[in-house]
Order: sequence, then structure tokens, then C-alpha cells
Amino acid sequence: MKTWMKVLIAVVAVFAIAVVAFVIWGSTPLGPMPEALAALESDANVAVATDPWLSFTPTQGAQNTGLIFYPGGRVDPRSYAPMARAIAEAGYPVVIVPMPLNLAVFGVNRAADVIAAHPEVEHWVIGGHSLGGSMAASFTRNNPDLIDGLFLVASYPASSDDLSGFDDLTTYSVSATNDGLATPDKIDASRPLLPADTIWVPIEGGNHAQFGYYGDQPGDGQATISREEQQRQTVEAALQMLSTVSAGS
Repeated sequence: MKTWMKVLIAVVAVFAIAVVAFVIWGSTPLGPMPEALAALESDANVAVATDPWLSFTPTQGAQNTGLIFYPGGRVDPRSYAPMARAIAEAGYPVVIVPMPLNLAVFGVNRAADVIAAHPEVEHWVIGGHSLGGSMAASFTRNNPDLIDGLFLVASYPASSDDLSGFDDLTTYSVSATNDGLATPDKIDASRPLLPADTIWVPIEGGNHAQFGYYGDQPGDGQATISREEQQRQTVEAALQMLSTVSAGS
């Protein structure tokens, strides 16, 4: 066999191994914890559906404003069920969008399908955790007529998704002071990319992983508050934002 053919075969083999390894990595996400699985059960207040998205719908008195949520990178979407359920219990429909290989970068535009499937919801807030929030910001930049609010959780836009001129976009940035991944410095550096009236919500003592129910995360800081308290503050910020969007409609 000629030398160039041997080299080509070796390159193809290495590439194939890399692709398989990446697919396996993306297909083995973090979470969910038992508390998240328990939140997926329907009851008299919230109807939960798991196909094609994780949908949490108030059974009565639903508001005309809903939340689309993109999961963090390589995090099982079910890990955000407790947060979504708490928001739905307050009257706002929530849709958590599963992503290809659990990476929102491969499903940036999936929110459009959610919006098309729910004409009863007049106003949408889109948000996400970590990578999910960055991709939610990207969707917002490219679809400004579809989105009324952006809810970033331990996240910030890419420099190519500058939203500073989106003056009519209600924006909240929720972060944690002990986050070892979306650090306070990184969150602060994102200020020029967001509207001037963005509401900044730092959660004292929180970390990256406690924004979901999927356990610990490599590289994260140590939280000094409970997961339940961090979740409570996150839900409170989400409800404030949804109320603001709903009132301004």
C-alpha cells in the first residue's frame, strides 16, 4: 500500500474515533437528580408533557406570557424541571427544549418550533443556563420579533450577539457569586453586550450547578447556600421578569 494511502486511512480512523468519542460524551449528560424526576409528574395545578419538549402548563388561569428554556451544555433537560414547575405553578407556561447531543449550539432555532406550536401564548421570554443562555441570546438577536424578554442564568451573549441596542427587550441576568464557570468577572464583562436597563441579580453564595438539579460539576465553585435557596431566588427573578413582560403587553 502506498504511503499516502496509509496516511489517509490513519487520518480517517482518527477522525472517526474523535467523532464517536464526541457523540458518546454529548450523549451522557449530567443529571437528573431524584428531585427533578419528581417534578415531572402532573397534578391538579400543572400538566406536564415530555414529548417533543418538556412542557409545564398551568391547568387553570394561565398567563399570556410563557418561558422557553434552553438547558446548559451537556446537562439533561429534566434537571431544570423543579424550576419550570415552580414557575408554572404561578401561572406561566414553561417549555424546556431538549437539544441534539445535549448542546444548545446544535439547536439554536428550536424555540421557533415551540412558538409556532403554542399560538395561545402571546408573549415569549426565552432563557437558558450557561451555554443554553448564550444560544437563547443568539436566537433573540436573530428573531427580535418573536421574543419579548431574555432570561440569562449563569450566562452571557457571545460577542457576535451584541444586544446592547435592543432597548425594548426586557432582560434579566441571574448569576451566582461562587460560580466557578460563569464567574462574576465574566458576567460583569458581558454588560456592554446587553441593554442598558438589564436587571442584574447576583445570588450570594450560589454556584453554577445549583441552577439545576444534576449534581456537582467539574470546575465549579463551592456553594455556601442550599440548592433549594438558590432555586428559590432564581424562580423569584423569573417570576418578576415574566410579570413585567406580561404587564407591558
